[in-house]
Amino acid sequence: TPLYSSAASDVYKRQIEQRLIDELDIPVFHDDQHGTAIIVAAGLLNALEIQGKTPDTVQVVCAGAGSAGIATLNLLTELDVKRENMILVDRNGVISEDRKDKVNKYKAAFAVDTKKKTLSDAMNGADVFIGVASGNLVTQEMVKSMAEKPIIFALSNPDPEISPADAFACRNDLLMATGRSDYPNQINNSLCFPGLFRGVLDVRSREITDSMKISAAEAIASVIPDSNVSADFIIPSVFDQNVARTVADCVAESAINSGVALRRRRSRDEVYATFMSKR
Repeated sequence: TPLYSSAASDVYKRQIEQRLIDELDIPVFHDDQHGTAIIVAAGLLNALEIQGKTPDTVQVVCAGAGSAGIATLNLLTELDVKRENMILVDRNGVISEDRKDKVNKYKAAFAVDTKKKTLSDAMNGADVFIGVASGNLVTQEMVKSMAEKPIIFALSNPDPEISPADAFACRNDLLMATGRSDYPNQINNSLCFPGLFRGVLDVRSREITDSMKISAAEAIASVIPDSNVSADFIIPSVFDQNVARTVADCVAESAINSGVALRRRRSRDEVYATFMSKR
């Protein structure tokens, strides 16, 4: 059961999703949260490789503490990004220990011991910026303050947190992705859910585990041959027909290994034979 965005608050959305997961014996997937997280993770895997950085050492800043931002940070911890190296920023500033008692439990889980207060403070020295907030939040001065070879995922639509033109005007060593199709490296959820649900349905998985989400991210990242990965090509096209097939295979295998699959995955010949027998 895929869930999509609604007018409900982010906290309410998470509560709805969790209750459905707890009470149903079918997989539940909130695409705005986990679809975004999976594609960000996929793009980041290739981006880190290009920029010569590793998940366990990068400093990550996420602007936007709604469902997508928190789901993304949660999934990145499964890629060995250290929680203490993450800074979450909402409209009131950095989620620090000082604010822990003033925010909901989902934000509070990412509270860090820091004196940084603003988005500008947080971006100083950061390796990775992930924007799932609103357009034009990031200035060129913020980009200039980031670490060497920074990675910027400015994903708000239609206006990203900073435009590629403005970002590249002040840094020539950065790697950038947006949520738009008219720029390179589009972070698009449609790369995820067709293949993910094909794999889930093929093995009748009861749920979608974190390991299955990571498998999906790694599968998407792997669709681009190593020799073709570049600063302008860290994520495959939504029109690449290899994506859904690759993701489905990896997700199904992960479901089986996780013990949540109700049956083994059948070969295409078996599926065809079953179909023909019912004609």
